[in-house]
This record gives sequence, C-alpha cells and structure tokens, in this order.
Amino acid sequence: MIILRHHEVLDLLADREAELIDVVADTYRRHDEGASSVPLSTFLRFPGDDRDRIIGLPAFVGGPAPAAGMKWISSFPANIESGLPRANAAIVLNSLRDGRPTAFIEGSVISAKRTAASAALAARTLSGGTRPDGVAMIGCGVVNFEVLRFLVAVWRDLRAVTVYDRDRARAEKFAMQAKEFAGHADIAVAVDTDQALGAHELISIATTASEPHLGLRATRPGSLVLHVSLRDIYPDSILANQNVVDDAEHVCRERTSLDLAQRLTYRRDFIDASIGQLLRGIAAVDRDPNRRLVFSPFGLGALDIAVAEHVRELATQAGAGLRMDDFLPKPA
Repeated sequence: MIILRHHEVLDLLADREAELIDVVADTYRRHDEGASSVPLSTFLRFPGDDRDRIIGLPAFVGGPAPAAGMKWISSFPANIESGLPRANAAIVLNSLRDGRPTAFIEGSVISAKRTAASAALAARTLSGGTRPDGVAMIGCGVVNFEVLRFLVAVWRDLRAVTVYDRDRARAEKFAMQAKEFAGHADIAVAVDTDQALGAHELISIATTASEPHLGLRATRPGSLVLHVSLRDIYPDSILANQNVVDDAEHVCRERTSLDLAQRLTYRRDFIDASIGQLLRGIAAVDRDPNRRLVFSPFGLGALDIAVAEHVRELATQAGAGLRMDDFLPKPA
C-alpha cells in the first residue's frame, strides 16, 4: 500500500491541467455509457448543526485503467476564520483483484482540481466554440482559485477576471495571488454580486452557501454560469433558465438549488442534458440567447477515484509516497 501526503499530490499534479481535463472528460463519458458504479453519496450531519458535514463518495470507474474506492470529505466552513481549509479529504483506492487497499491519498488537492477540471471542461464544451471576454468569480476560496487556473489552461489569452467575495480582503488577496498564472489578464474586485454577475458572460460560483442567495437577473442574457457550489441560485432562476448537470439523480437531492426546483414542480424536465451526453454527442442543448445556461455538477465520486488512480500511477512512476508493506495483514 502507498500513502501520498498533501505536498506529494500537489507536486504530482503541478502543471497537469490539460491532462486532468482529459481524465475528467473520459470519466464523464464512461459514466454516461454505464461503465461506472456511483452510489448516492452519504451525508453525515450532526444534531443541531446545519453547516458542518462529512460526505462519503464511493465509486467504480471502468475502462483501460479501472479503479474503485471512496472519498471521505469534510466541510467545516468555520475553519476559514481560523486559517484552516474548509474542506479536508482522504481517498482510499482498492484492488479490483482482491479488494485490498492499494493507496491512501490526501484528497483535498484531488477534490479541488477535479472540480475545477469539470468546470473548465463544461465551459469549453458549452461555450459553443466562442472565447469568453472574461470570467466573474463569486466566492474567493480554493475551489474558484483552481477553476480560474484551469480556465486559463483552456483559454490562455483570457483577458479579464472580476472577483467578488463578501470578505473584501479575501477577494483582494485572491486577485493578487491569481496574478501568478493569470497576470496577463485585467483582474478587478467587484463591489457587490450584481456587479460581478454582470461583468462577463462566463461566471463561476463557488461559495460555502447552504441556502440560495442569488438570482440571475444581473447576468447578461446568454451567460454561462458554472454553479459549482450547487446551493447559491434561487430555484425560480433555475427553472427560468437552461440547465446541464453531471447526473440528475445525484444533483437533485440534499437541498441543492435543483433539488428545491424539483420540489416546487415535482419534475426534472428543466434539465436539458447531462455533460456526459453532450461529450458523447448523443444530446445537444439548443441555446436560447435570452436565457442563461447553468452547469450544476454534483461532483461525482467517479471523478475523484479516476483522478486518484491517475495520481497513484504517477506516484508509482516517480517513486513518490510512503510504501507501507506491513499495513495490511499477511496472507494466511
């Protein structure tokens, strides 16, 4: 068994944005083909606490490099106030030959980068071949920082970035740090959400919100909204616009904006297609120039497992990580 620590995963995935987008795209195709097994995620909540949670995401992904395992990820938003990451995660991979654990991997880097790769892939797929004039980032945390990194990998000449966070100091720090890889772009800090929403036709929302707090009237008609954090947009705005998801069964639960929209209407026909269908060419979205297109990815465990297996292979090639040959019981 191999153990990979945070800094090792970070080093192994450095400058591999295009590579990870390909891994995520392939996983979405396999999921849509039925070559995956992704049970509904398990949410562990605590009595009297409606913010903190720990989520278990088991999954299997088939194909040339099949993999199975589970991500166990906590979300404790108050951590941010004390300088700790909001999300912390660990991923276990299991052998498909005998079920024994093959890797234990620090998962926060994988979780953030596979989320960002998914968002960038959706932006590229749903943009209709046009380059955005810029991107608005609402929520200035780790996930949107990675989303911006991956968007720059897709469009290296991205000209403008507008950022907003309720904590202006946090937004200004984000803008300063983003110059490391997006220094060619004009980076501005918005004064409020409406200014950010109306700044560009590409918008990425990644906050810690547990209840909807945003409408989309301030956005430009025809805008593409990457609704990464799933609980930000009012359900009536979801219903009024076009929607693409990663998996309808997964995303329409646990009080996401789409779940609330489903509860209002008792239906799901406001979802136009899944990203897997679009990548496979078996569905299309007829864009309405007067409506917004919202991409809401639940974040399938299959993505974590596919990227974790990719990391394990990279570590094996590089001789990275700690080998623990006495972690498991010896054969009888």
